[in-house]
Amino acid sequence: MAKIRVSYEYSEAEDKSIRLGLFLIFCGVLSLFILGFCWLSPTLQSLQSKPANCTVVSVLRPEEMFECVFTCGADCKGTSLYPCLQIFVNNSESNSVALLHFDEQQLVLNPKCSYVPPCERDNQKNRDSVLWWEDYFSKEVSSQTFTCFFNQQRRPDDVLWRRSHDTSVLLHCVLWPMVALLLGTLIVLLTVCARSLAVRAEALQKRKCSYEAGHDLYTRAPERRGNRVHDPPGTYADPEPPPLSSSPTRSLPLFAVPVRRRDREH
Repeated sequence: MAKIRVSYEYSEAEDKSIRLGLFLIFCGVLSLFILGFCWLSPTLQSLQSKPANCTVVSVLRPEEMFECVFTCGADCKGTSLYPCLQIFVNNSESNSVALLHFDEQQLVLNPKCSYVPPCERDNQKNRDSVLWWEDYFSKEVSSQTFTCFFNQQRRPDDVLWRRSHDTSVLLHCVLWPMVALLLGTLIVLLTVCARSLAVRAEALQKRKCSYEAGHDLYTRAPERRGNRVHDPPGTYADPEPPPLSSSPTRSLPLFAVPVRRRDREH
């Protein structure tokens, strides 16, 4: 039986679908690595801090001034000064006095101060921002208990007023790369499966057509033989040879010996 050949080449639409799926897979893997290094690691470190109850012990403002960098345009940068604000609290987790910081970013910017204001060109604006928070913690929060975050292993002498990253950041760092990865994989698998099913259907169709053609030839052959048997005699008789043309010359037998005319008369 002859081998049935089918075409395994992808169409233009299927080729574009596979390319789209591979592009989504690549984007998902790349974004997972980028978000993992840039956001996932700081978020996990931030989530390691445990919540605790804190009360303000003292609010200090040393005379030391710190520099900050401000921007005033695309190519314009400068430095200005701001006073340092130190807020010491007592946390219930360790039952010890620690320096309060607004979040992880300000803790990294200036570990000595509790608050780093948005840097302005005018030093007086920076000072006013620090004084506002000093009055807030001295008058309104001094007698109240609030939630702070404490990490005994990393920074036992510091506590955070709020976290820079929460579980929503962790969810987004994992969710969207996985969605792109799964969507790209699904597109590639569906395209390959659809092409495989189309190839199988084409092979079955060709096999069915070849089987029907062979079956028709097999059923028609006995009919032809039967029709030939039942036909009246003479239908398939060999045609008679054409009569010999009457010519004055007689044809000699195959082994006839020529005899002279005179011998024959005697």
